[in-house]
Amino acid sequence: MTNINNIPRHVAFIMDGNGRWAKERGRSRTFGHRKGVERVKEIIRGANSLGIKVVTFFAFSTENWSRPRSEVSVLMRYLDNFLSKEIVQMRENNIRFIVIGRHDPIPKYLQAKIKKTQDETSSNTGLVVVLALNYGGRQEILDAVKKFTKDAITGKARTESLNEEKFRSYFYAADIPDPDLLIRTSSEMRISNFLLWQLSYSEFYFSSKYWPDFGMVELKEAIKEYQKRERRFGGINVN
Repeated sequence: MTNINNIPRHVAFIMDGNGRWAKERGRSRTFGHRKGVERVKEIIRGANSLGIKVVTFFAFSTENWSRPRSEVSVLMRYLDNFLSKEIVQMRENNIRFIVIGRHDPIPKYLQAKIKKTQDETSSNTGLVVVLALNYGGRQEILDAVKKFTKDAITGKARTESLNEEKFRSYFYAADIPDPDLLIRTSSEMRISNFLLWQLSYSEFYFSSKYWPDFGMVELKEAIKEYQKRERRFGGINVN
């Protein structure tokens, strides 16, 4: 049984294996991505029911633009459709939607849809759904450095007073807590430039399942494994 008193506050997902899942079934990679979107919807509903406060999905990295143009176009269209269909559910279920990452070169029509969805859910106080789109952890840190440098030059910030907390305020979504648990599917054991700063003390769980096969049963198993671990944040257990 999952201990409801020890549910991770923030769970982040690296959704890997859509293409391989589809290939093993003799289907196109885009078919795998479509199934992956359906799984995202299921995980959002399940996370809400479990009492998780934040879920972050690594949807598209800054490196993914090197994929075939046709595949990228389909991914952008799937996201557009997802937002169009899910905005009502988000409003009805008090879900706040946030996108982190660089705006360009995301298509302008999709940037507008993202902004609309974020604006319409900004006052919601329930589950926070974060989508990492055109995102890279190194890029986020670099962008934060540039923002701080600009403030330092204009006198809005002082280098002498810079600490971790203040530097974090320059991140894409500074108010989102660090992930307690990172889940990556398809047996890959790396973080692939994802939330490099925020994952410093997160627990990692690697699943052999491809993302289209990772559902609520697998999420609960990951949480049960998380609950067995002792989080010391660099300290020691004195008991």
